[in-house]
Amino acid sequence: MIINNNVLSTHDENNREIVLMGKGIGFQKKVGDEVAEDKIEKKFVLDSEDEVGKFSELIEMIPHNYLNLSVDIISYAQQVMPKRLSPSIYISLTDHINFLLERSTKGELFENPLFNEIKSFYPSEYLVGEKALELIESEAGIKLPQDEAASIALHFVIAEYNMGMSDTVNATTMIRECISIVEKELGIKLDELGLHCSRFITHLKFFAQRMFAGELLDNQDQEFLDMIINKYPKEYDISEKISQFVQSKYGYDIPKEEKVYLAVYIKRIQPHIEI
Repeated sequence: MIINNNVLSTHDENNREIVLMGKGIGFQKKVGDEVAEDKIEKKFVLDSEDEVGKFSELIEMIPHNYLNLSVDIISYAQQVMPKRLSPSIYISLTDHINFLLERSTKGELFENPLFNEIKSFYPSEYLVGEKALELIESEAGIKLPQDEAASIALHFVIAEYNMGMSDTVNATTMIRECISIVEKELGIKLDELGLHCSRFITHLKFFAQRMFAGELLDNQDQEFLDMIINKYPKEYDISEKISQFVQSKYGYDIPKEEKVYLAVYIKRIQPHIEI
C-alpha cells in the first residue's frame, strides 16, 4: 500500500507486516512493484495489518521530525534494554511525543503522580526517558520537565511487559502498596537495603504482570508449600496481608504458591538474614 511518496507498507520475506520509509520510496509506485533497497531509510516491523493502519494514519498526521525523534529514542532503548520491545512501541511512543510536544507549546504539562515509583521500580526505562528528553531538547529545542521522562518510560514498560496503560499504572501503584505493607509490618525502609530490595521489586513486577494477565502461579505441590509456610510463618502472614489487600482493591484471588514465593522474598529482604 502506498501511503505517500515517502512511506509505503508491504510484507517482508517472512510475510510480516512492515512499513518502509525513504525519500521518494513511494513515488509513482503501484501495488506489486519491487522496492529498491537503497531507497529504504527506515523499516518498521509491526504485528498486524491493524497496527500498520494505525501507524500509517499517525505518519500522515504528525510532523516528520517527531517520527524521527521517536525512532531515535526506540533505537537507543533497544541498545540499552535487554528485553524485547513490542512493535506497538512505534505507535504508542510516536503518538505520545506528538501529543507531548503539542501540549508543551500550549503550556499544558502536568506532574506525573507515579514519578517516584517509575524512577525507582523501572530504572532502565527511566534512563531511556531521560535520554528521550535530551534528544527532544537537542532536535526540537524544547526543554521538558523530568516528570515527562517518567511518562515516556512508562511506554517502554508497556512495550516490555505487553500490558495496557491502565494495567501498567495499576501494577506500578500496587508495587508501592505492597512495599508499604512490608515496611509497616517489618519496621524497615526497603529502599536502604540494596540488592535484596531490588530482587524483591523485580519479583513484585513479575507478580503484577502475571496477575493482570490472569496467569498467576498455582502449584499443587502442597507438601512443599506447607513446608515453606511452616518455616517462615511471620513472612507468610505478611504475604497473606498483601493478598487480602490485593483482593480487596483489585479483585484478584492470590493462590497459595504466589503467597509462598512472596513470603520467601520477604524473608530475603530482612537485614542479616540468609536463607
